[in-house]
Parts: sequence; structure tokens; C-alpha cells
Amino acid sequence: AEHRPEEAPKPSTLGPNGVAVPPPATPSRKRLAYDELLASQLALALMRARSRRKPGRVNAGDGRLSARIEAGLPFALTGAQTRAVAEIRGDLASDKRMLRLLQGDVGSGKTAVALLAMASACEAGRQAALMAPTEILARQHFERLKPLAGALRLRLMTGRDRAAERRATLADLAAGEIDILVGTHALFQDSVVFADLGLAVVDEQHRFGVHQRLALGAKGAAVDILVMTATPIPRTLALTCFGDMDVSVLDEKPAGRQPIRTITIPTERIDEVVAGLHRALQGGERVYWICPLVAESEFVDLAAAEERFEDLKQHFGAEVGLIHGKMPGADKDAAMARFAAGETRVLVSTTVVEVGVDVPEATIMVIEHAERFGLAQLHQLRGRVGRGAKASSCLLLYRGPLGQVSKARLEMMRESEDGFRIAEADLRLRGEGEVLGTRQSGLAAFRLARLESDGALLEVARDDARLIVERDPTLRTERGQALRVLLYLFERDAAIRLLGAG
Repeated sequence: AEHRPEEAPKPSTLGPNGVAVPPPATPSRKRLAYDELLASQLALALMRARSRRKPGRVNAGDGRLSARIEAGLPFALTGAQTRAVAEIRGDLASDKRMLRLLQGDVGSGKTAVALLAMASACEAGRQAALMAPTEILARQHFERLKPLAGALRLRLMTGRDRAAERRATLADLAAGEIDILVGTHALFQDSVVFADLGLAVVDEQHRFGVHQRLALGAKGAAVDILVMTATPIPRTLALTCFGDMDVSVLDEKPAGRQPIRTITIPTERIDEVVAGLHRALQGGERVYWICPLVAESEFVDLAAAEERFEDLKQHFGAEVGLIHGKMPGADKDAAMARFAAGETRVLVSTTVVEVGVDVPEATIMVIEHAERFGLAQLHQLRGRVGRGAKASSCLLLYRGPLGQVSKARLEMMRESEDGFRIAEADLRLRGEGEVLGTRQSGLAAFRLARLESDGALLEVARDDARLIVERDPTLRTERGQALRVLLYLFERDAAIRLLGAG
């Protein structure tokens, strides 16, 4: 069992036209693919069983605060939001620890669901924390939650707080004077001590590692964890990456969200686009202009953004702003604030920076060299417009001739605004290795199984893994011993160490 076979070369998953194609579906390959999927699902099932064994606490009060907050919302909850809130409250009211993924398309209303979940924990006399990956997003969450939170005491904490301000926040937090703390990675620090943390909400899970999620959960006794993502995940990938979690899905958009007209335009017609922006700005519109992903280098991307910024300044003068990942945090916030206030009305940005900012007045999204982006990223960027009462547009500028994958991607963007449909198409076009990315997920990539073709096997493997853990939770039976070898062979042996650690 200790012997590990040398890694076999991975079969090519790209056909002659660049589209992901599975290896031939021979019975022997499918048998081995199933073994690999079973090892993956068994490792997740063991992790899930271990987290369930840890004692939990009831983290839901009488619903008084939640009802008051819901009544004060400026909109009615969608059916999907109501369902997700009920699922989360059910977890909080149980004495088992919650580990739940809330996935929703761009603009589906995850923040309101998170607020109602945090209110439930506060009703039970405990505290809640909301962690976002960037200062811009943390600040945005705080500004959005504050007017909705009613009697709840909210505080924001980022790495840029002044020393005196930070000391006051830490003292109030430890004394139980803060109900909800919103922040960035700063929340992980040892100096951050809660009086009684009951619920941790982690926004954009893919930007944090599992260890960081667990570190926040360790800030209190029996902390329930809610993880949110605005990146719709194909069902097969959700089972692969988040199989240790329960999943709630927000698949409806709130009433009043405008459809976004998506147009593809060759870069040779960029002068027409600029002329169109002249007319749009005269009509009071605001515009995001996303610069091309030139290379895996912030410096090269930055040069492209600065060049476009200078070019657009020739046309629109001081109405053009620039934001990029190399700016100090304060300058980034100031640039965003000027755009949100309408002092600048065209915002040029690199892809390095998180454009997850809510400016309802922004109605036009221009994406240069759209053929270089993945479907999920294009969909995320497009979701930054269409947030107000006005109709919105997304212009995808591309340089031809287009390859088959790029062409299919841009056509899908034109056809659909459904993030879940787009995510499935992305998986089909690129294969799971590209969509998931081992660095992003922290998971070993599959060697034999292909999620785009072996999805049905994955469902069977998941059911089999759950049954195994129910009947033989320590893998001590004869079959259990064989499964331990399987976990070693497919390098899922961290699960074996979990068993040893109890």
C-alpha cells in the first residue's frame, strides 16, 4: 500500500479543433475511472463524517430579529432565497455543525440570505463574521448590510485600520459589543478574539483555501460555516470540490433585474464603439472598460490598461478613471468611489482587480480581447451591469480569426445569461482540469476520470462512498482495508490520516 506508481502521462483531452474530448470509453478505462472517482468521493465522505462528529450548538433564536430585518428589506425575497434561508435556519437550529455552500448566479441575492443567517446566530446570543477576499468587497458588504441590519451592531475591520481604531474594534469584539464583524484576511489574526463566534460566512470560497476556512471556524466553539460563491459550479464539479458540504442554490434573479444585451464586435470596429460611448455618456450612462488579459503578468496587463486609459482620455478627458492591482488599497477605493459617485463615468480596469463592485448606474461593459477569457470570467464581468432600472449592454471585442472554442464561447455568451448553463458549457468546452485548476481548488487533478464524460459514474461513486462510511466508518472490514489501498493509490491518503486522528 505504501508503494505509489509512477505518474502515467495524462491522455490528451483536446481534439483537433481545440474542444475537450474524452478518451475512448472502453470498459477497462471506465472501471479505472470509477475507482478514481470512488477514491475522491470516499475521501470527501470521510471528511464530512468527521466534521459531523464534532459537537455542535444550536445557533438559531426565536426568529424575532430575522423577521424584523426581512420586513424592512426594500424587496421581497425570491422563492430560491426563501428556500435557502429555511435550509440554513434548519442547520443552525440543529446541534450538528453546519458546513453549507450557498451558490448563486451574479445578482441572485446572496448577501440578503447571509444577513438573515447571521441574524439567526445573533438571536441565539452569539456573534457572526463575514469574510471577503478583498478590501473593496469587504467594504461593499459592510455598506450594503448596514442599512438593512436593523438593531444589529456591525463593524468593519480591514488591514488598513488605524491602530487606535483597531484596538477599539478588538476590545468591543472581545466584550461582545459587536454582533457582526465584516472583514478581510485580517479576521484570521491571533489578536482577533470573539466573545462567542457562532457563524462564519466566507464569501467567494475559491479565493480562500480550506485551511483559512477552518482557521476562521476555530475562532469559536462549534462554529457553523456558510460558504458563498457567485461562480456557478457545474453539478459534477460541485460534487468533486464541495462534496463535504450541503448545497443551497439561488437559481432565480430578484424582480426588476434588467436583461443584458450582449453583442460581439471585431476589434477593427473599436472606433465605432468609442463613438457609441460618446452618445451613451451624453445620456448619463456609466461604463466599465476591461482590458485584455495579455499574459499571466500583472505588469503586461497594467501596460495594456494604461495605454487604453490614455487613449480614452483623448476622447473623454477627466471622465475616465483607472483601477488596477498594483495600486495601493486607498487609491483603489478612491478610484471606485469616484466612479460610484459619477465623478468619473468610464472606468478602465485590468482583470487583476476584483470588479465585484455594485454600481447600479453602470449600464455598459466593454471587454477587450474577449476571446482570451474563460466563460465563467466573462459571465462574472458581465454581471457588473444590469443592476439598476436601465437596460444594459455588454460589448465583447474580439480579434479574429476565432478558433472553434473561442467562437463557441462568445456564441454562448450571446445566447444565455444563465450562469449554471454557462458553467456546464465551460466544462464541456475546456474539461475539468482547466475549469477547476489545481492551484485554485487545492485538489489533485484526475488522471483517468473526465468529469465532462464520466458525470454519471460520479453520482454512483458518491452514493457508494456514503454507504461505505455509514457501514464501515473506520474502514476496518476486509473491503475497508482494500479501500484504504485505493485511497493511497489515487493519492487521497490525507483521508487515512483523518481516520487515524479520529
